[in-house]
Amino acid sequence: MIIRLAIAGCCGRMGQAIARCALRQPERFTLTAALEVPGHAQIGCEYIKPNIKVTDNTRAAFEAADAVIEFSTPEASIEHAQLAQKFRKAMVIGTTGFSQAQQETLRLISKHTALVVSPNMSLGMNLLFELAQLAAERLGLLFDVEVLEAHHRQKKDSPSGTAKRLAEHLAAARKQPVVSIPIHAQRAGDIVGDHTVLLAGPSERLELTHRAHSREVFAEGALLAARFVVGQAPGLYDMSHVLKAGIVDSNA
Repeated sequence: MIIRLAIAGCCGRMGQAIARCALRQPERFTLTAALEVPGHAQIGCEYIKPNIKVTDNTRAAFEAADAVIEFSTPEASIEHAQLAQKFRKAMVIGTTGFSQAQQETLRLISKHTALVVSPNMSLGMNLLFELAQLAAERLGLLFDVEVLEAHHRQKKDSPSGTAKRLAEHLAAARKQPVVSIPIHAQRAGDIVGDHTVLLAGPSERLELTHRAHSREVFAEGALLAARFVVGQAPGLYDMSHVLKAGIVDSNA
């Protein structure tokens, strides 16, 4: 099956990375829409793929797609998720910075359409979520636990959504409130994304680290999520479901 793909936030760094990765897989994806906000300077301009122009026509973009991948702002993502519900389209959302109310809105929308929502689409990072929780469970309260993260200077949210998700897993393992897990954030240069879980105990420490070398790691993960979510029953999924689906090494 060739998935018809629309990219929301298409002119951003992630949007462009996803488009480039999708175009290298013509046996799996065809790019049908490149979506940006009204008034964007690139509206009407040719996008990465010939014969595709940047558009702000959300209805047409959703109608032409099997799946929409979204890396933009929380407000835009909620608006687009509501359209996904209306048109019964699958959606992959990598946007971060959602409020509690916005997260609840996504949960309600997922009762009607399939959504993959994750603050980090990297396969390695999503495995780190599980490893960090396991380490915190096994080491218990004897070890102090902290999260350290670093990103490029232009990243808007701080701490990152990924760091917050790590803290949630650690807090769950320790049966403590999430605010008990310190998070230290750095914003400098062009760092794509570094995350470390530090577990420090008597006379020893354990550090679990993930470093993203390129945005393509997130793009490839988002495309795997799109392959997973198309055809799924309505529900709120994350990258752990994608990993467990067994499509990572599949050539099908």
